[in-house]
Amino acid sequence: MAAPTEAPERRPFGRRFLTDPARLFQHNAWDNVEWSEEQEASARSKVQENSSQLLPQDKQEEYEVNAKRYWDDFYKIHENGFFKDRHWLFTEFPELAPNRNPSQNGDSVQEFSNEEESNNEGLGSCENGHCSLETRAENQLNLIKSTSKICTEELATQKYSELSQSDGDYPGSSASYRILEVGCGAGNTVFPILQTNNDPGLFVYCCDFSTTAVDLVQNNAEYDSSRCFAFVHDLCNDQSPFPMPEGSLDIVILIFVLSAVLPEKMQCIVNRLSRLLKPGGMILLRDYGRYDLAQLRFKKGQCLSDNFYVRGDGTRVYFFTQDELDDLFTTAGLEKIQNLVDRRLQVNRGKQVTMYRVWIQCKYRKPAAPQL
Repeated sequence: MAAPTEAPERRPFGRRFLTDPARLFQHNAWDNVEWSEEQEASARSKVQENSSQLLPQDKQEEYEVNAKRYWDDFYKIHENGFFKDRHWLFTEFPELAPNRNPSQNGDSVQEFSNEEESNNEGLGSCENGHCSLETRAENQLNLIKSTSKICTEELATQKYSELSQSDGDYPGSSASYRILEVGCGAGNTVFPILQTNNDPGLFVYCCDFSTTAVDLVQNNAEYDSSRCFAFVHDLCNDQSPFPMPEGSLDIVILIFVLSAVLPEKMQCIVNRLSRLLKPGGMILLRDYGRYDLAQLRFKKGQCLSDNFYVRGDGTRVYFFTQDELDDLFTTAGLEKIQNLVDRRLQVNRGKQVTMYRVWIQCKYRKPAAPQL
């Protein structure tokens, strides 16, 4: 991995140290874990090994063409039971609830360590990327989308096009603080925001590539159409309209989402999202970092291109460096507020396993409009 151009930023919370050797394999996590040169060399070697055999081009094209189906299948299988609600977001991204009492929802850092990662205890699963190995039981249940859902999506697209052409007539048009989550899944970010942010001027948009995921959000008992609008959206299709106009959003959230698309399409996506922001608005991102546990566990034959892989269930994942993300956001005209690496050691006594996770967290802001 190329050396960063600047010293990595540190997390705002302290490291928890392992003081009792007898507790080595208790399920827990430690922040800001430093990697030795030997450890990084070992990770680099594993990546070189699992990248030595690329999938044939026709198979790569098949995964791209059928990307929506694979994510629909994922949510049809798991519904809303796979990921935990992300209450840790309000410690990492206080912009999501600016008036929140810090004591709300308890210790968010601890929640992130023990709840969000609770699905990682088995060797075949990983944080939010579900790190699907060849042993996963749910591989490719080729469920058929119903005609009614296809029609619903087409009608929704037409509706958004009409809304974007009218002046000020769109969902959330009267709101004073607008948040969009891209890749909302079953709502594990959206619903904690609605529960925690009591600003009467708040309106939350959320979208996903998967029709099934959006259905799960809309059918959730906590879905409130007066404060939230969920819709199907294909980020990679620059002709796919958003329901809100450009320059209308305060916050865009990308949590383990950008890594799921083709690397060559990422810049166009970030450009589109940056245009939705108001001056001073921000994009908040958390995603996979280079040499994360999930990357090291891939086997030969699962690599699509450099640092880009396909899981056993057909979904895909990319592993970023800080510089790559900085290039994406600054090219889109945004300015850096935060770009840090979170290297975390997770240990599990029951499985007798130590696991190193690597994530990148970013905040990039749209420059304020110049005063005339």
